[in-house]
Amino acid sequence: QVQLVESGGGLVQAGGSLRLSCVASGRAFDTYVVGWFRQAPGRERAAFVATISSSGGTTYYADSVKGRSTISRDDAKNTVYLQIDSLRPEDTAVYYCAVGRELRFVLKEYAYWGQGTQVTVSS
Repeated sequence: QVQLVESGGGLVQAGGSLRLSCVASGRAFDTYVVGWFRQAPGRERAAFVATISSSGGTTYYADSVKGRSTISRDDAKNTVYLQIDSLRPEDTAVYYCAVGRELRFVLKEYAYWGQGTQVTVSS
């Protein structure tokens, strides 16, 4: 069993930056793939944002954040980070992290996910 807690969200002006954190409890965190997803207001499903392999050597980003976002992990702290720069109002969403054994681009294909952290970008 893995429990995930996201933090770092908040209200920020367009053009600003945020670093979201995802802290995991449980063992063998370094064996998990970790993904970030976001669910915008009015949307039924969470959309893929970024993912990082268990080794940290492979990352993927959604086109919507590519070039202004960085996913990274610190396994000593059981933590994965998502840095997003040049924030836009369309980045407003609840952001979730998720862990699993294989790299996936759909939230429900991960084994565990957290409760989310709200990010609101004002124009």
